[in-house]
Amino acid sequence: METVKISSKFQVVIPVKVRKSLDLKAGQRVRMIPLDGKIEVVPVPEVKSLRGFAKGIDTSINREEDRV
Repeated sequence: METVKISSKFQVVIPVKVRKSLDLKAGQRVRMIPLDGKIEVVPVPEVKSLRGFAKGIDTSINREEDRV
């Protein structure tokens, strides 16, 4: 667990241990989510990294006759 200080511009520095453990890069986007009195910081993956994530998924579904 790391403690950081909020600057006068409401900026924080993500500690090195946290950056390395999450493999965060400069310029990467994160989502700030208020949750039960806390702030959850979630890395937003780049679109390129999502390519092929659904490969092999079963796309066959039974459709109603009037929907074909």
